[in-house]
Amino acid sequence: MMSSDTIFALASGALPSAVAIIRTSGSAAGLVFERLIGRPPPDRRDTTVASLNDPETGAILDQAVVLWFAGPRSFTGEDVLELQVTGSRALVDRLSELIAAVPGCRPAMAGEFARRAFLAGKMDLTEVEGLADLIDAETRAQREQAMMVAGGQLRTAAEDWRRQILALRADVEALLDFADAELDVDRLLTSQNDDAPSVRIQAICEDIETALQSHERARRISRGLTAAIVGPPNAGKSSLLNHLARSDAAIVSNVPGTTRDVIEVPIDLDGYRINVIDTAGLRATDDLVEAEGVRRARRASDAADVVIRLLGNDDAAAMSEADGEDAILVRSKSDLRDWHSEGAVIDLSAKTGAGVADLRHALVARLDDLPDKTGATVATVRQRDLLENACHALRSASQALDPVLMADDLRRAADDIGRLTGQISTEEMLGQIFGRFCIGK
Repeated sequence: MMSSDTIFALASGALPSAVAIIRTSGSAAGLVFERLIGRPPPDRRDTTVASLNDPETGAILDQAVVLWFAGPRSFTGEDVLELQVTGSRALVDRLSELIAAVPGCRPAMAGEFARRAFLAGKMDLTEVEGLADLIDAETRAQREQAMMVAGGQLRTAAEDWRRQILALRADVEALLDFADAELDVDRLLTSQNDDAPSVRIQAICEDIETALQSHERARRISRGLTAAIVGPPNAGKSSLLNHLARSDAAIVSNVPGTTRDVIEVPIDLDGYRINVIDTAGLRATDDLVEAEGVRRARRASDAADVVIRLLGNDDAAAMSEADGEDAILVRSKSDLRDWHSEGAVIDLSAKTGAGVADLRHALVARLDDLPDKTGATVATVRQRDLLENACHALRSASQALDPVLMADDLRRAADDIGRLTGQISTEEMLGQIFGRFCIGK
């Protein structure tokens, strides 16, 4: 991947479409502008409507909205040309051919525009990961979380932690000059004064651990809360799944044992992704296929973040099954009963919709109960692992009695946080992160 190349790609959706956006970035972007439009690009950012001409035939290809971003004031830090044209396959193919014919131009690789933005210092790795999550976002909560990360809140916190650690390391290394003197270095290292190294280290570690508490919530929002519907046969599990999904995702029948496998359907509840799982009815059976379904149902129940347990006719047996389980208890088919449950049991009818809103609120409450963070959000496993490693090094440093060992632990902590933002990086790590992006981003 040559950084001196000028890259181009379709940056919009699949063709045909109403509008297609072709993005070009690099030193030859101005030459592309001149060949297609017939005049040099402006010296600064500019938006105009212009005719795109085929330099080989002189024919007008299209009337386009032309956006010019003179580097370094652009997404990639380079000269960037964006053409908004009619979303015709034939037109986009021809424009791609003409751009590729310009010396130094080539098609972009996946994530290469974002990678150039990172290398130009326009964004750090946490912001890059937030941008990737924003592209993948399917719900309101995922979008809001991605925007928090892409907005640089974690980067700002990480830069402050690293600055404090580097300052601490400089102070500790300064003590090495007095190691052979009468100065009590051990006492200075372990002092509990506010400006003592051990106290300052503990304060940084506590800040990082507070940020780490946001990871579980971020993980749930990103992948969705898994909710398994369990209960005896004919309790209304499949009907409930269909009602929540607003589709006929599962077969509904009065015949016990109709559902024999696990069916998972992602749904959007109040902006949160909930992966709802329908399972086989829990009962003893001699049918080998149904027995396997029951086994899978119990396994899904054990692995789920939350269990929606539908009660059957034998409430005592159902309560015993739910004993010790943090489940949402539901009595279904309330439209067929002339009485209502008391306590924590939700009366629900998939047929009329009664009680479904209460179940939705109960599911969303499981996410709301997780530690909430309005500041730095640790969204990915990579971010979590690096911050945990930094905390481990800081805890080791706070207990060190030798300034050499303390300084080395502080170096390791600073390096881990540097890897978090990309101040310290490897080609393998960058490849994994930018490989998530589509071509054109």
